Amino acid sequence: MPGLSDPVAFLKDFAAGGISAAVSKTAVAPIERVKLLLQVQHISKQIAPEQRYKGMVDCFVRIPREQGVLAYWRGNMANVIRYFPTQALNFAFKDKYKQVFLGGVDKHTQFWRYFVGNLASGGMAGATSLCFVYPLDFARTR
Repeated sequence: MPGLSDPVAFLKDFAAGGISAAVSKTAVAPIERVKLLLQVQHISKQIAPEQRYKGMVDCFVRIPREQGVLAYWRGNMANVIRYFPTQALNFAFKDKYKQVFLGGVDKHTQFWRYFVGNLASGGMAGATSLCFVYPLDFARTR
């Protein structure tokens, strides 16, 4: 396992976490888009009641017909940009915290200690990631 001061390993983990976040968000973007449209269509006064989507299947069928296939991914880039740093930092920091909490712990003979250490490293990675990302989210909402 790389040392705590290995920036190349950290950057590899950062890139892997960020890219996996971008791929997963892009893969589920059509489902997210349909969910969002179904949630907000009743609020919009621009959509007449007879033009509203009747359900998920109706929405999935009408979007490509009325707006084109790429409409499924409308707004996805903003989602990816927001999600990328959170997951990238989370993924990169988790290995570093595993070194701290699980150094010398054998998962086969010390299962519960390994389990708790793994939970702690995940929690600390998430908390550390939020320290970096939360100010950006806060500034974005202002």
